[in-house]
Amino acid sequence: MEECLICHAPLEYLETDTIMECSICHKRESSKTRCVNGHYVCNECHTAGMDSIIGLCLAEKSKNPVEILEKMMALPFCHMHGPEHHVMVGSALLTAYSNAGGNVDLPSALAEMMNRGQSVPGGACGFWGACGAGISSGMFVSIISKSTPLTVEPFAFSHKMTAKSLSAIGDIGGPRCCKRDSFLSILSAVDFVREHFGIELEKSEIICHYSARNNQCIGKRCPFSKKRDQNIR
Repeated sequence: MEECLICHAPLEYLETDTIMECSICHKRESSKTRCVNGHYVCNECHTAGMDSIIGLCLAEKSKNPVEILEKMMALPFCHMHGPEHHVMVGSALLTAYSNAGGNVDLPSALAEMMNRGQSVPGGACGFWGACGAGISSGMFVSIISKSTPLTVEPFAFSHKMTAKSLSAIGDIGGPRCCKRDSFLSILSAVDFVREHFGIELEKSEIICHYSARNNQCIGKRCPFSKKRDQNIR
């Protein structure tokens, strides 16, 4: 089971921001999250090695963002939960979009996705009312449509994409699962891109293989719970 990256104890969420010292790099920053033993790992240390995403994506030929996302989840830097998912969702979508014929400069788009996604902190799902995986899908649409605060249709599209993903995540409810929310966001984006951009991304059946690592797994309530059979509580 994955919880604290230092001692594997459960995490606790505070009501207000508190100055924490990272147990790895000793950087001090404001956060609401720590483990019950007092350990804290900053976003930068939590996502160390995430730049390997770009190399994976540039070498990838798949048009299936779920397949690409699963490869990212298998990399050593990726934990059960964490802000790395805020970059991974958009990166998988950008890669599949490019491979399916979408008009995007993939290297620069991936760099932009990394920059934007890293700005969404861990715990946004609970404290902002907007899961970072869902926001990542909106960032993806913002990048491919070249949205800015002054554009018209691209501005609308990126908001609608985020709203579609967050609606799917909200329909399932909590507690959080970064894998589940990432899959829901990807599937929402596949349909959105077909409808609004005319690009057909591939998708495949998703069966979760992560439940044993998730203390908060919702079991059969999850749409990806091994076909909701008796193997999941």
